[in-house]
Amino acid sequence: MKNTQSPAGAPFACVAAAWEAHEGELRGYLRHRLAGAADDADDMLQDVFVKALRQGQGFCAIGNPRAWLFQVARNALVDRARSMHPHEALTAEVADTVAQVQEPMAPVDALADCLTRTLAELSPEDAAILRACDIEGQVQRDFAQAHGLGLAAAKSRLLRARQRLRERLTQACQVRFEPDGRVQAHVQRPAPPGSP
Repeated sequence: MKNTQSPAGAPFACVAAAWEAHEGELRGYLRHRLAGAADDADDMLQDVFVKALRQGQGFCAIGNPRAWLFQVARNALVDRARSMHPHEALTAEVADTVAQVQEPMAPVDALADCLTRTLAELSPEDAAILRACDIEGQVQRDFAQAHGLGLAAAKSRLLRARQRLRERLTQACQVRFEPDGRVQAHVQRPAPPGSP
């Protein structure tokens, strides 16, 4: 039968053509995966069809409608399996054990946390140049131009800001540096009272 639908009906025509070509194969696949539970397979098949319809015009642009329909069917099977998995309630004893066995913060994460707090304690000028040049990788010449500075002034400002940051890290986080400037060790500063 010739399609006399308007362009507005084109998405439905795309879905209908794909559905007609692959419905039987999809039904067989779902029934096999659901161990012959025909009613469940038919419900899931209907859900796949509805999802295809919801794609609207986007469905017509799908290069391989069969693969798309099977992927939606596989996802539906996975969702069903997850929802049917029994979950045991967490007993108070297990919850206490889990709470006591907290993983310590990795040293690099602790240092990053400390760096974030310490940057916030610096002057806005120091924090801005350190973030731009050392963290975000902006070239010093670009920073200088953006802030109306000469290159020498920007380099000097960055050097002073790095020194102040180093002093704050040494005080606030007990960071120790190697002679070449690498971090040797640090101790995580306790969070202020009342913070989470």
